[in-house]
Amino acid sequence: MLRYILRRCAMLVPVLLGVVFIVFLMLYVTPDDPARMVLGEQAPQADVDNLRQEMGLNDPFLVQFGRYVYKAVVEGDIGRSYITKRPVLNELMAAFPVTLKLSALAMGIALLVGIPCGIVTAVKQYSIFDNIVTLFALIGISMPVFWLGLLMILLFTVKLNWLPPSGFDSFDAMIMPAATLGLQSVAIITRMTRSSMLEVVRQDYICTARAKGQKESVVIRKHALPNALVPVVTIAGIQFGILLGGAVLTEIIFSLPGLGRLMVSSIEMRDYPMVQGGVLFIALAFCLVNLGVDLLYAWLDPRIKSQYV
Repeated sequence: MLRYILRRCAMLVPVLLGVVFIVFLMLYVTPDDPARMVLGEQAPQADVDNLRQEMGLNDPFLVQFGRYVYKAVVEGDIGRSYITKRPVLNELMAAFPVTLKLSALAMGIALLVGIPCGIVTAVKQYSIFDNIVTLFALIGISMPVFWLGLLMILLFTVKLNWLPPSGFDSFDAMIMPAATLGLQSVAIITRMTRSSMLEVVRQDYICTARAKGQKESVVIRKHALPNALVPVVTIAGIQFGILLGGAVLTEIIFSLPGLGRLMVSSIEMRDYPMVQGGVLFIALAFCLVNLGVDLLYAWLDPRIKSQYV
């Protein structure tokens, strides 16, 4: 198992380096001068030239990239914000808990609703419940997040006055953002669970378990569900990574001080160190989620773990 974990961790290194290289290259070729942005448009050209020398902007691209990677890995320094003058890592760490909490709540709703609905629709295929859930799943996949968020604010805040329209510091304030962000994941996980369960319940070992006289609930829970969860875990991991990086619209609609909103404002103000650090932060989070999914594979399917023993 340790060999399996080490191999998966080693695969994260080239992925993160590739992400950093692409983002660094994109920002390097932009026409804006970082030194000019730091000092302002009215600063003398001599001061701008001196600052460019201090920041190492006159060095070749590979030298700048190597310096950035070295500081990020060895010193934990991924730059300073052009706007706030504070370390980028501190700004990201202050905003990331909101995005993480929002994504975790949305993922929790998706799993708690999607997996049971998928199981029931597979067991009761072509029933009224199956048709209703399938219809709502299609609606959930097709509905844009920003439109759903606005509709929920109009209904539960303006009309019914049940929930606050913004904020994330109480349980009531968390309901609408989490439900808005998690609806598409609910639909996707429901459809994947249904498809996987339909494939598993037709296998010979399921027929054997039923022939032995076991209860249908035991057959589904102990024999069908563990094998059907492997592709569901894959989708859930990908969806959680997407939620971490795709919570921008939800955070803007509900005025949440999260990572997505921070990156949007940084792009508007051309705060390139913040944008670069935010992309790296999200990529690292996505990779860690995928690592967790890989480890969960080994727990659900011992055949995967046995390959590295």
